[in-house]
Amino acid sequence: MAQDGQKRNYQKEMEGLMEGFKREGKRPSLLLHSCCAPCSSYVLEYLSQYFDITVYYYNPNIAPAGEYEARVREQERLIGEMKVLGPVRFMAGEYVPEDFYAAVKGYEKVPEGGERCVKCFELRLEHAARMAKEGGYDYFTTTLSISPMKNAARLNEIGQRMAAAYGVPYLVSDFKKKNGYKRSVELSGEYGLYRQDYCGCVYSQAEARARREAAEAPGRS
Repeated sequence: MAQDGQKRNYQKEMEGLMEGFKREGKRPSLLLHSCCAPCSSYVLEYLSQYFDITVYYYNPNIAPAGEYEARVREQERLIGEMKVLGPVRFMAGEYVPEDFYAAVKGYEKVPEGGERCVKCFELRLEHAARMAKEGGYDYFTTTLSISPMKNAARLNEIGQRMAAAYGVPYLVSDFKKKNGYKRSVELSGEYGLYRQDYCGCVYSQAEARARREAAEAPGRS
């Protein structure tokens, strides 16, 4: 653990935990919340060395429904095709977009990366923690920290808060470390995965569209 005022090295903490599993001959069960197939690719490759994994696909933020369905199909396809070092199962959560809109009410106009996203992370990680408790898993975590656009410290704080509330340890992570994000891009290419151009919600979609239009505007090189 980091001292007060020091930045925690989540990757190092995770590696230390998993080295302990290897020494003790343990292979714990892990509920892995996945935001999408591309982000999960490297995480599955890496964590399947140490855990028996169930991928939990719970993302009511994704819109429209056709986009959600496309991402679910890609997640299931990747799990079926990817060569990993341990068993990986799939479990889909309920798709209830109204839960997302209720969670972010009042934060609709906050730019991506702000408090609206935090509320979304809390919603998804709380569901993951609840499912981990109900399923008797040893740990739970999320693929979200692989994104260069996501704040790993904030995600880990939320995850550990949910762990305390539900009594299931949270596997701290910063999967973008050690070229994790780069590897996920490589694996996405290998498996021909659909890579979306926005995070998932209608608000991030609108921001992505505005960025595209600005880049394509006349007079821009």
